Amino acid sequence: MTSPRPRPTWTQAVSALFVAAALVIVAWCVVFAIRAVLPTAPVQAFLTAYPGESALPAFTAPGIPAFVSWTHFLNAFFLVLIVRSGLRFRFEKRSGGLWTSRRVKRRRMSLALWGHLAVDVLWLANGVVFVVLLFVSGHWARIVPTSWDVIPNALSAALQYASLDWPTHNGWVHYNALQQLFYFAIVFLAAPLAALTGWRLSAFWPAAWRWLPERTAKALHWPTMLFFVGFTIVHVGLVLATGALRNLNHMYGGQDAVNWTGFAVFAGTLVLMAFGWYAMRRDDWIARVARLTGDVRLLGR
Repeated sequence: MTSPRPRPTWTQAVSALFVAAALVIVAWCVVFAIRAVLPTAPVQAFLTAYPGESALPAFTAPGIPAFVSWTHFLNAFFLVLIVRSGLRFRFEKRSGGLWTSRRVKRRRMSLALWGHLAVDVLWLANGVVFVVLLFVSGHWARIVPTSWDVIPNALSAALQYASLDWPTHNGWVHYNALQQLFYFAIVFLAAPLAALTGWRLSAFWPAAWRWLPERTAKALHWPTMLFFVGFTIVHVGLVLATGALRNLNHMYGGQDAVNWTGFAVFAGTLVLMAFGWYAMRRDDWIARVARLTGDVRLLGR
């Protein structure tokens, strides 16, 4: 059992507010500075040469395939469960139940950790399906850069975002270069890193494998989760702020139109995510599934 963390003092709380206010002020200063240099000739020439989007290969068809919509929802749903169970495991003071392997009796863990690992497996399976269909369908070029001009175009898009004069593009046809780089990083860098470090920290890592120190995995796993959370907040915020109905229709409605279909589906997914968040708090619910793979003992709190 871990010792309870001390509550922040009034001084720490006020200091945090001042830090937050300072960050907001700095952010606004950056916005004003960028807006001041955007009209200059060199910057305008750069934006003209690199408007913020790279050309896609000719074989890339417009539209969002159905498998992208389904795997996108499942990815978000499983990610919510992963974050909730991960926070439980990291901060809970006393476990509400224990899972023990029937094959290896010394392999034991809390139900919060078991739920975290179980959802990890589902999340990875969904990711594998997504990547396979991505390359089979030819849709991969939407998120995998095919030209080095993606870098200056990403910088151009970043300048436009930072100036609050957001880049205009049709997400039904292509993403801008900054989106492309971030989506590539999420799918092909951050997700494998989260999986590898999580596996290293679990009881299922082969003891003979010494090439990834546990300390290194711990140092990388938590920041990777924070990266996912930060990306999700910014991503959803921009989706809602840059034409919510049309953007949601692209991903959830399967159409390039402005109506409430995609929003209705999106609202339904939020209900499922809220239910999943609650379910990961219930050890008795987790235990029903965990008993399929091992012995479970619920503990009184």
